[in-house]
Amino acid sequence: MSYTATETATHTLPSFHVPKQCKAGVVVNEGPDFRVEVQDVPVPTPGPEDVLIKLNATGLCMSDIHFMMNDWALPPMSQFGTRCAGHEGAGVIVQVGERVKHLKVGQRAGFKPIVDVCHTCDACRGGKETYCQSAIFTGLMADGSYKEYVVSPERYTSLIPDGVSDYVAGPIMCSASTAYSSIKESGLRPGQWAVFPGGGGGVGIQGVQLAVAMGLRVVIVDTGAERKALGEKYGAEHFVDFKETEDTAAEVVRLTNGGAHAVFVTAVQSYPTALGYLGGRIGGQVMCIGLPPAGRFNLDVNPSALVFKNQSVKGTLVAGLGDVDETLDFARRGLLKLEPTVVGLSQFNESVQKLRNGQVAGRIVVDFNRP
Repeated sequence: MSYTATETATHTLPSFHVPKQCKAGVVVNEGPDFRVEVQDVPVPTPGPEDVLIKLNATGLCMSDIHFMMNDWALPPMSQFGTRCAGHEGAGVIVQVGERVKHLKVGQRAGFKPIVDVCHTCDACRGGKETYCQSAIFTGLMADGSYKEYVVSPERYTSLIPDGVSDYVAGPIMCSASTAYSSIKESGLRPGQWAVFPGGGGGVGIQGVQLAVAMGLRVVIVDTGAERKALGEKYGAEHFVDFKETEDTAAEVVRLTNGGAHAVFVTAVQSYPTALGYLGGRIGGQVMCIGLPPAGRFNLDVNPSALVFKNQSVKGTLVAGLGDVDETLDFARRGLLKLEPTVVGLSQFNESVQKLRNGQVAGRIVVDFNRP
């Protein structure tokens, strides 16, 4: 049993009509030649401890592309019965299960890269729940935010604060909060240099803003006038265009007076050259964020160089509940802005293919309420 409204002694919370069918961007021909087709699909029914979220918007993420292409050496979406990718959803709770204790119909909520975790293992109990070996990955093991209505367990649902639009909150569920977690994990201090290869892209530009808000000095390595303007608008001190610069690593080392304190790799093509941006910086770090196709864009690491310079390479996955909340608060305070390209359902596949082909500056968001 589930409820669409909750009565109290003083008021009744909003009630929503929940249809039998909803719109969804369904992957067709899963693999290298996939496409996304808008179809009518059944609205899922929440379990007793779940909420049903009506998504207004979903961001498009490169992870979606990899799941649909099946190039990460993971089981395919179809093996789990998953038809819809996506994990950057934002909307409103329209139904709650009978044992839901705290969340209410009408509250705004997001849909993250992980649907749920076990909550009992060492990782979960130690504040690293996104590394739980029983994690259910959204858009791979369960239908994701390309579907207008989604089910989320109350215990792992993130609420969206007032003042943060769905167009911003959706991408925060993955890209922005993932970048934020990596910056936190690096331990960089205000005034230190953060270098973002691919900093003009969807993940990178949000990482740039967060780094600036946290007092870091930012260098973007990317290409194109549009991405340069975007980076400068959001506080990057330098933009190194890799198509116009013969030796980008040398230029970054020069600009930072010795090398980056940390390199945040969101553009996977940059992994083979990422260590070069550290130069001779003692304690410099390469923070791995972007996930390349299996077997491609690997790092060639010289252990002696790491030892003599106290340098390191470290990976971070997506953000947990706490970091998502903190990232949303940056947006609420106006320190994280996003001006995505917003499209309707008719442009779903076209937009996904543009992302796949590297033709997107910033972020694309699909609005389920637009044709």
